Amino acid sequence: MPNAPDRVLFQRILFTAILLLLPFAVDALLGRGWLRIVDFAMLYIMLALGLNIVVGYAGLLDLGYIAFFAVGAYCYALADSPHLALAFPQLFPDGVHLSLLIVLPMAALLAGGMGVLLGAPTLKLRGDYLAIVTLGFGEIIRIFMNNLNAPVNLTNGPQGISRIDPISIAGVSFNATQRIFGITFPSVHLYFYLFLFFAMLVVFISRRLERSRIGRAWMAIREDEIAASAMGINTRNLKLLAFAMGAAFGGISGTLFAGFQGFVSPESFSLMESVMVLCMVVLGGMGHIYGVILGGLLLALMPEILRHSVVPLQQALFGKTIIDPESLRMLLFGIALILVMLYRPAGLWPSRVRRRELSTDEKTR
Repeated sequence: MPNAPDRVLFQRILFTAILLLLPFAVDALLGRGWLRIVDFAMLYIMLALGLNIVVGYAGLLDLGYIAFFAVGAYCYALADSPHLALAFPQLFPDGVHLSLLIVLPMAALLAGGMGVLLGAPTLKLRGDYLAIVTLGFGEIIRIFMNNLNAPVNLTNGPQGISRIDPISIAGVSFNATQRIFGITFPSVHLYFYLFLFFAMLVVFISRRLERSRIGRAWMAIREDEIAASAMGINTRNLKLLAFAMGAAFGGISGTLFAGFQGFVSPESFSLMESVMVLCMVVLGGMGHIYGVILGGLLLALMPEILRHSVVPLQQALFGKTIIDPESLRMLLFGIALILVMLYRPAGLWPSRVRRRELSTDEKTR
């Protein structure tokens, strides 16, 4: 029998092969429409992992996280579209059209700075009060984007910014079919591999943070902030760092979203999106990277599965559509969340620490 290191190596090779072949399998079995949905799921996973730093590690309830996603999206939209040339023809006669490798760090820094601005006034707030303040911050950013078309048309208001340049790296456009080593890669395949790379990068950084002194300090703050402060932990700086790191990941995801979608508008960054990302973290398992990935996949894919199955099912049973698919989809989604919270309060795939804490609490009761 193979020893443990060989078995782990084999599992990693097998998992990598599955991920590399996944877009071809989805394309062949379900079509490119579903592969596009999988691409969006990768973006949601990045968002959920970023929020996991704030909520799962540091224990700071953030209901306005989608604002950082919007900051990254608009950063790319302004830097890689004709909008600036139309709004400011004297300053930008041909637009800016920066490379993704330049816009990504810019968006991450800008979103991280916004995270610090959000965190600074809320350092003494906890629980419900912190949730209300962050919720207001997210709505302020959305309304700000919706109304900043006068007197200076910076965001084009509710009409949004269109004709955004597709992502291009080293002259290779991800919106065109590419042939590499004799293999044809359509656009949705290329975007899948790009998003997979950044998702794996976020997973790597999250794991390193979790096992570092900073990660342990965040978890100490999450469990008891007063005790952590008494032990010499600088809670102020570490909470600001959690907000900044989570926001930076949100900005990166938003940048990729704008290049992939080719259009951004304030409607893409509503409160419901923040709630969805938070549900991904809670449903999968707060503080557990793999649980958050599972939650992101389920909540990104299951609504689409319900959307495509509700109407055919009603037609087969009743011969007509009785209940609006969108309403039924959200109803089933809500029922599923309630059941999970009742019977799996730690999440579908909780961390060992979280599972142990909950089992200890139940025994104490």
